[in-house]
Amino acid sequence: MTSNRSTLPEPTTPAGRIGLAALLDAPARAVVALDFDGTLAPIVDDPEHARADTRAVLALSRLTPHLAAVVIVTGRPAAVAVEYGRFRGVAGLENLVVLGHYGLERWDAATDRVSAPEPPRGVHEVRLELPDLLRSLDAWNTTWTEDKGSALAVHTRRAPDPQATLDLLRGPLGELAKRHDLVVEPGRYVLELRPRGMDKGRALTGFLAERRAAMVLFAGDDLGDLAAFEAVEELRGRGVAGLTVCSGSAEVHALAERADLVVAGPEAIADLLGALADAVEGG
Repeated sequence: MTSNRSTLPEPTTPAGRIGLAALLDAPARAVVALDFDGTLAPIVDDPEHARADTRAVLALSRLTPHLAAVVIVTGRPAAVAVEYGRFRGVAGLENLVVLGHYGLERWDAATDRVSAPEPPRGVHEVRLELPDLLRSLDAWNTTWTEDKGSALAVHTRRAPDPQATLDLLRGPLGELAKRHDLVVEPGRYVLELRPRGMDKGRALTGFLAERRAAMVLFAGDDLGDLAAFEAVEELRGRGVAGLTVCSGSAEVHALAERADLVVAGPEAIADLLGALADAVEGG
């Protein structure tokens, strides 16, 4: 490895080391894909207060011009991720893409426009029924419902016992979602009711086909990111080099067990992006 590469953490798997080498050898053919909450932005009690790590955004502004693309793949609405990421108008991020609602929405920095389908009727029905359901379970005052437009997420982080409240809600919310042809996506003290047919793996695979990438790095922190990890593993079988990165936490272990590289949360993700920027700028 060159001196630039020595500043980068070493993946623990052979496939991950191949993926990192492919990115550094031919960055113009590589896509860096990132989750938002827990990866670019620290997890906070109130999701409305989440903001991307400033160092990560600055690193992306240096890294993006050297790559085929950088794409944020998130369960948040695309416009919210753009706002909370403070991506709009940043020099170097002119080709950034945000895929919101697991790929149902798309924002392109080049046009500053969001494209999105109308949410299915089931989301509207759940929006009407959810308050009474939470009240019946004595969980209305201890949870917080985030209305994402095309999905609704019930957060239990504020409850006296977040895990017990999550376990209490899992069955009833699953039944509510099923009645309205939605699915429940579990996360870090959150249950999200969203439309069927889209996940981060499908969104990532579609985007990579569009860009004809030869390499992809995906970084995430939560259970919803497992589909993207699986997509990277599948793409390796098709000749696309891949590197999966876990933004580690004490709350979720499933990604760390599958990842080629584990780093210690969003601050370490910012360090990784900075090191990658140093490496590709140094040629």
